[in-house]
Amino acid sequence: MEKGKIIFLNGVTSSGKTTIVEALQERRDVFFYVVANDLFQEMVGEQYLQENYWKYLSEVIIMMYHTAKLYSDMGKNVLIDGILVEREEIRPHYQKLMEIMKDNPLEIVEVYCPLEICKQRNIERGDRYESQSEEQAELMSKDIKYCMRVDTSKYSAEECAEQIIKTIFVEAS
Repeated sequence: MEKGKIIFLNGVTSSGKTTIVEALQERRDVFFYVVANDLFQEMVGEQYLQENYWKYLSEVIIMMYHTAKLYSDMGKNVLIDGILVEREEIRPHYQKLMEIMKDNPLEIVEVYCPLEICKQRNIERGDRYESQSEEQAELMSKDIKYCMRVDTSKYSAEECAEQIIKTIFVEAS
């Protein structure tokens, strides 16, 4: 059985990852299952997250990667909506991801948006704090090998989704 493609949308909060996921899921040409940091974080009780947020989040992120791998192994395409941050609890995060996915077709897409725009989006959303994107940018893993970059300050989510499909599915054929 051919393994499904895993597309990791990597970017800071409010960069546009989830909106791109939604645009990709609306397409009729490629179907994806979705695993996301936010969804997996909900698997942990709030009291545990308050007690030691990074410990429990780090554990559930690794489980999320194994879940994506399982779907891929079963021939299903998967989108990962996440952020590769380097914290003591999960370091070396990027290397751990690559080790888990070593036998699977993984493509990492940089979802870029200038931090000032992310900051404004955080304020508008109301469920993120103003400087959250900047803090995550400081923690972002270095030397990530991206297959491409999409810029949500210049292109709509639908246009970014189209760029991703053309690059990963059409050019790969």
